[in-house]
Amino acid sequence: MFDMMKMMGKLKEAQERIKETQEKLADMTVVGEAGAGMVKATANGQKRLVSLEIDNDLIKPEDKDMLRDLIIAATNKALEEADNMAKEELRKSTDGLIPNIPGMNLGGLF
Repeated sequence: MFDMMKMMGKLKEAQERIKETQEKLADMTVVGEAGAGMVKATANGQKRLVSLEIDNDLIKPEDKDMLRDLIIAATNKALEEADNMAKEELRKSTDGLIPNIPGMNLGGLF
């Protein structure tokens, strides 16, 4: 038989774990690179760009368009990795707490 009180307790515990994990994600970082590592973008698990490194060889006025493209590519790679990392960390933090109910999509929580 379905125990509603037990389920509510599990959801409250899951919410607490999600909050803790989201706070932890601020300190976790991933790096996206472009141009064979000449541009490196570092993002945290909250999908915020926290660092951008550009090789000195790229800082030339005539290469402005290429540099812009490399920055965009590196940043997008870092943000995609940050998104994947955040989803995985949140999934791990709620593993076993939230049941896998067919048709119930809890992806929006993460």
